[in-house]
Amino acid sequence: DPTEVGVTGLLWLFLSYGFALYQGANLISEGSDLLLLVPSMAGLVGGVVLPLLGAVPDGAIILFSGLGSVEEAQETLSVGVGALAGSTIMLLTIPFFLSIMGGRVDYGLDGKPDYFGKPKLKLPKAGGLLEDMTTTGVSLTDAVQKGGIVMAWTTLPYFLIQGPALFLHGPTQEVATGEHWWSFAGLVICLIGLAWYMSIQLQQSRADDDRGRRMAVLKKQLQKGAVSLSGAIAAECSALEARAAAEYQSPNDPSTPLTSSSNGNENDDLNPPPAIASYLKELLGDGFRSYDSDNNGQLDRKEVFVFFRDFNEAITEEEMNELFEKFDADHSGSISYDEFIGVAYMLIKLQDSKSSEESPDATTTNANGEDNGDSSERASISMTRTAFTSQDEEQEEIPEELTDLPPDQQQAAIKKKAFYMLFMGTILVLYFSDPMVDVLSAIADRVNIGPFYVSFVLAPVASNASELIASQYYASKKTRKTISVALSALEGAACMNNTFCLSIFMGLIFFRGLAWQYSAETLAILLCQFVVGFFVQAPDMKYSRGALILTIFPLSIALVAGLEAIGID
Repeated sequence: DPTEVGVTGLLWLFLSYGFALYQGANLISEGSDLLLLVPSMAGLVGGVVLPLLGAVPDGAIILFSGLGSVEEAQETLSVGVGALAGSTIMLLTIPFFLSIMGGRVDYGLDGKPDYFGKPKLKLPKAGGLLEDMTTTGVSLTDAVQKGGIVMAWTTLPYFLIQGPALFLHGPTQEVATGEHWWSFAGLVICLIGLAWYMSIQLQQSRADDDRGRRMAVLKKQLQKGAVSLSGAIAAECSALEARAAAEYQSPNDPSTPLTSSSNGNENDDLNPPPAIASYLKELLGDGFRSYDSDNNGQLDRKEVFVFFRDFNEAITEEEMNELFEKFDADHSGSISYDEFIGVAYMLIKLQDSKSSEESPDATTTNANGEDNGDSSERASISMTRTAFTSQDEEQEEIPEELTDLPPDQQQAAIKKKAFYMLFMGTILVLYFSDPMVDVLSAIADRVNIGPFYVSFVLAPVASNASELIASQYYASKKTRKTISVALSALEGAACMNNTFCLSIFMGLIFFRGLAWQYSAETLAILLCQFVVGFFVQAPDMKYSRGALILTIFPLSIALVAGLEAIGID
């Protein structure tokens, strides 16, 4: 019981439960990301599963804050309100600012962020911090701008419950009675808003509008060594190939069947269809440039071999030499970017066609038990996975249980691992949310501060840490697509708080007969979302405006405290 332990014990309980909630939220996030690598499930996952499961940690804290006796629940409900307000405001301020800071680039002569500069961000500035604040920033894509508008619309339930709350005064029970049917209306609107938001996400996934997000997730998983290149995209390439075949497209001539050659050149049948070539270029472009050490637009045989081994492909030098010869038309010992894409395509097809009965380590050892890839040579030439990370980043150990499997078996293993992570993450969140509510209430009593303020600051640390880390990872890539992924995800989390999490609140108020007495907190939540929603309607955002958004977090706490001090609950 948190009330029966000392200060040290209370701190230990908070850190323990917080770590468990963080681990649960992280498992949910990682499991959802893995499912995005399964083409048949990517649309459903991106549109419905990912946003819904991302809101589970906050939703669980809110749910457990309203359980127990009615009198007790009315008191602990402040913890849930603090978690809701803290989560929403924290995500739209601290990670938002950090994403702007990590993803910012220099402005060009045209007054817009220059994503083609080398380097993209030149530091330090001659004018110091002031020049940095006014001459660097990020682009705001249509997805971010639309996300801000959708976020504003999903705040409607707050107005529905807050309107009557402003005019209802007296004992808590009388207020609860007066708000009873208004909370039911709010619950209905929340559920309608949730269905509307998820339908938007599902449409975007089916229309491939969230391709940037899926591509960012794929690059992240490849960097971590969670899957091999062929295991991650063989199914996607097969789907694109089938679509091209259905449209009677050959690799080079849309008017001819896929199986025919347009000019009799042997390499015509080796090159990928246009849709696959575009997909591979988007995925592997950064990697090609990273391994092109002399910046001549060419990779030699060794560089190509090391590239695919570093991307977890179980390919021997003999197989690599055979593929390389097919595309090295001038026998120069180097291949161009387009030829490299052809090699990648044929390698994926080769790996996909290997027998599923093949032993996972059959491609790594020969009949005498010797390493076909020459492990000593690999040790001397192996490069770190610099394709998507800086050279000084510490590299993670590759989980060979997945990367050594054939592509089809990797896909099956990915689904199994993803569902296991989602299940375990959800169990952890549900199990530790209830005691975390008790701990936060005990901390508030111990330091003589309202439960709202304690929960506002501490709850997001555990429940939203994974979103903060993910947004910084994507923003740090300094491209329009990745900053869009980072900021859109934060807006999406706010939309889920406005619909899914708030629906839990409305349900508790309606079914348990509780009172909504949180006018100051509601005003802070609404102001934050409308200010951020307004700022993102611009075509770009300077570093200085990101810093201004950061100040909303402490100002929100001050606003709530000030309003409560003058009698506005």
